[in-house]
Amino acid sequence: HVCEWKLKLKRRTLCRREAASTRATIVGLPVKMRPTDTRWWRHWREVEGVTVLHVDCTHDANREAHAFDLLDEREKKRWASFLLKDAQRQFALCRAALRIVLSERFGCSNRQLSFGYFEHGKPFARVNGRQASVGFNVSHSGRHGLIGLTDHDWLGVDVEERVLRSDLDEIGASVYGATERRCLASTRGWGKMHLFFRLWSMKEALIKALGCGFSLNPSRFEVPGPLLHGGRADVFRFPHAPSDAWRLLDLGEPRFAAAIAYRLPASRLSGQTSASAALPVPGTRRSAHDSGREPPTERSDRPRE
Repeated sequence: HVCEWKLKLKRRTLCRREAASTRATIVGLPVKMRPTDTRWWRHWREVEGVTVLHVDCTHDANREAHAFDLLDEREKKRWASFLLKDAQRQFALCRAALRIVLSERFGCSNRQLSFGYFEHGKPFARVNGRQASVGFNVSHSGRHGLIGLTDHDWLGVDVEERVLRSDLDEIGASVYGATERRCLASTRGWGKMHLFFRLWSMKEALIKALGCGFSLNPSRFEVPGPLLHGGRADVFRFPHAPSDAWRLLDLGEPRFAAAIAYRLPASRLSGQTSASAALPVPGTRRSAHDSGREPPTERSDRPRE
């Protein structure tokens, strides 16, 4: 089964990473924030009305303790549910950074800010119990996290720390469409690794923007041709919902693969070239708690937003 296979692959990957360093326990850690630790995120990109922040997810006991203190009780329970320290750290650092950024944006305290969740787990912000007018999405992989912020909903962000493997074609056979698989099969070495994670980041960003979670099988649609062959931006339409157009942008850089996707308003569709994959209607796998899918080389213990 594809999902079970991906769980095993991710477990091995994250366990190797965790074994490589010694980490302090966050709960009850008696440390104070140093001045240089007060911000573990920074402005990274501003693209087409979307602000993208980069979160430093490397281990730092002071940062992790401070981040954990900012979580509410529901978030702390979620933090405790992750089996691996890497997953706990990624969730705490990214969620705490998001809390600070949104609190500053709305001029509210951290306690006044909370989160609700749509049907498939995509979160939205509340201030004093009322839904806030902001669109956001969060992704994290290895040492990196990304937070996307915009004035409208339907935003998806994904980041993938690249891992060189010998079985990328085998993995791709379960998550990519026919054209994508042919491109992957014809690429060798480092180029194959870059293409694999580049494709995955774009597909994940689209799925997260749609907010459908596991109900959408990624092998049932393909990224637009120009993006498949090296382009950086294009318009996409899901085969099962062609009336909605989505803007898809590849933001990858040497440290990681990354992408954002957002739904285009009708006012911006004039003159836009639509690129969609002519593939069957998506499959039926679903999750009630997740807004996206896990990269096929990692375990589902990785936190998602």
